[in-house]
Amino acid sequence: MSDQRNIWYFEDTDLFKILCPTKSPLMEDEHVPGVFKKDEFVYFKDESSENIYMVSNGRVKIGTYGPDGKEIVKAILTRGEIFGELALAGEEKRQDFAQAMDNDTRVCSMTIEDLQGLMADNAKLNLKILKIVGLRLRKMERKIESLVFKDARTRIVEFLKEMAEEKGQKVGFEVMIKNHLTHKDIASLTGTSRQTVTTVMNELRESNLLTFDRRRILIRDLEKLS
Repeated sequence: MSDQRNIWYFEDTDLFKILCPTKSPLMEDEHVPGVFKKDEFVYFKDESSENIYMVSNGRVKIGTYGPDGKEIVKAILTRGEIFGELALAGEEKRQDFAQAMDNDTRVCSMTIEDLQGLMADNAKLNLKILKIVGLRLRKMERKIESLVFKDARTRIVEFLKEMAEEKGQKVGFEVMIKNHLTHKDIASLTGTSRQTVTTVMNELRESNLLTFDRRRILIRDLEKLS
């Protein structure tokens, strides 16, 4: 689980220092993170794809709008996670929007041109970025497949398992996830309703498969969660 999590979460890796060099006092004056208030947009759909971003503080929502104008949430990202990376895969204009979810949301950015220059001189960084793009695309494919073929309960349970695999911390035989999502957020990410998420979560708690509060979700046994 730790190897997969390290691909997505970079606070303790060189990539965090590369994209957010304010971690280094020597570079602080040259690289000031963007600061956004709640609901402010980092970028809009159809904007030119010129930068790659990393969340330094707060949360960022990635989404788009359906034909009926309804918001579709693709991801909710926290500290150490990157976004806008599809520009490296040839995206010329943004296919989605990025929006701050908290006050004092801080986002570090780097131009695609600068990052490509670093990648050309650093094979390890190049491989890491390519893994990020590939895994993000496969994750989106799995989400589309889930929405088409799986029922609401299955989508919610698989989302919890995915969170555990990507961001969970082993605590004995249990897995603890620092929870930054409301039931409404989980509903948006799984294409369900808040009421359905609450019902499923309570059922799982009553079955002693997990416990949860506003700060964390504790999965008793990941293999039995189904």
